[in-house]
Amino acid sequence: MRVRLELAENHRDLAMFNMAIASKLRGCDLGRIKVVDVMACGPIKERASVLQSKTQKPVRFENPGRTRASVEKWMEDPLMVGSAYF
Repeated sequence: MRVRLELAENHRDLAMFNMAIASKLRGCDLGRIKVVDVMACGPIKERASVLQSKTQKPVRFENPGRTRASVEKWMEDPLMVGSAYF
């Protein structure tokens, strides 16, 4: 799946796919991730924390190198400029 997304240069879907695997969050929680949750004044955070909607408990997860690279590529996209949500 990753290879197909990389070959298609679909940066958004690749970043979301990698983030879903890394975080193990539900789809509803994954869609609510904000840019500030994964990015800190330039670099992508190695660890992020998100509040789950079902349990209202914070979940901390690590962003491995591949995930950080795909998220960084998506953040460089013109569609993400000024966007609050991932």
